[in-house]
Amino acid sequence: MTATRQTRTLHGARMSYVEACPDTTAGDGDPEVVVLVHGIAGSAETWDPVLRSYERTGCDRLLLAPELLGHGESAGMGGDFSLGAYANGLRDLLSVLGHRRVTVVGHSLGGGVAMQFAYQFPEMCTRLVLVSSGGLGRGVSPLLRAASLPGAEWVLPALASAGLLGLGAGALRLAAALPSFGDEAVSLRETARHAASLTERAHLDAFVDTVRAVIGPRGQRVSGTERLYLTEGLPTMIVWGERDPVIPVGHAHRAATLVPHARLELFGGAGHFPHCDEPERFAALLTDFCDTSAPAELDVGSIGPRVASRG
Repeated sequence: MTATRQTRTLHGARMSYVEACPDTTAGDGDPEVVVLVHGIAGSAETWDPVLRSYERTGCDRLLLAPELLGHGESAGMGGDFSLGAYANGLRDLLSVLGHRRVTVVGHSLGGGVAMQFAYQFPEMCTRLVLVSSGGLGRGVSPLLRAASLPGAEWVLPALASAGLLGLGAGALRLAAALPSFGDEAVSLRETARHAASLTERAHLDAFVDTVRAVIGPRGQRVSGTERLYLTEGLPTMIVWGERDPVIPVGHAHRAATLVPHARLELFGGAGHFPHCDEPERFAALLTDFCDTSAPAELDVGSIGPRVASRG
């Protein structure tokens, strides 16, 4: 299995994605597709450890890791950076590629996008996997809350132009190499990669706009918890690092009570990037979850009666 980077033009803008297991088939029908959605300031690279794990062990599903607008190599100057717009972008990419039904895996911001995708396009979502996901409570790190403050659109570019963001990313990489940070090394490297992406102005602008769409000075402003009952019939797995400093692990426990059928998997030594801390375990869990759960058969028509019954 060799992962390859691809691009498509959607509405005149470039959207980049990484594809793995392209020769996978499911009998005579469409291949089973798993979509891996990264978090804020991230890219498809955050899924590299998982893809490498599948490289070693094999994979019988098509894996797609798209890069959201303003992230990675996808276009990003201006535009709508709301969860709904990101979900629309996923739908458009999958439609262009001819994939009608997918398992959606979302990390951090990508978890919020995955939930929004499931709400907007239930007929396309067969399973849902939330990894240290946003949108499940108010709690979030002070740094992300600070990025939502007035003036951040001026302060952060000034820090970037002065080279301070780059220096910060370098310091995180150096810290990750020190033995004393052994347990946190993976999280530090991933955080450094995310911070380094903000030295590009298009990425920085998208970061500020995205943060403000979902986070305020008092924490996360967008919540999907009141709609989790709509996941009834949708196989759902929640994966979290117990030492997550960005989004509290308590969000995972609460979400698991709101989705009674959810499968909860906690990674004891992991931080905000459990899929990077233990990629082999994560890949094995994802494979087992897909193998042991029947794909959902939902549609828009099934949502109305559920919403009305909660009225």
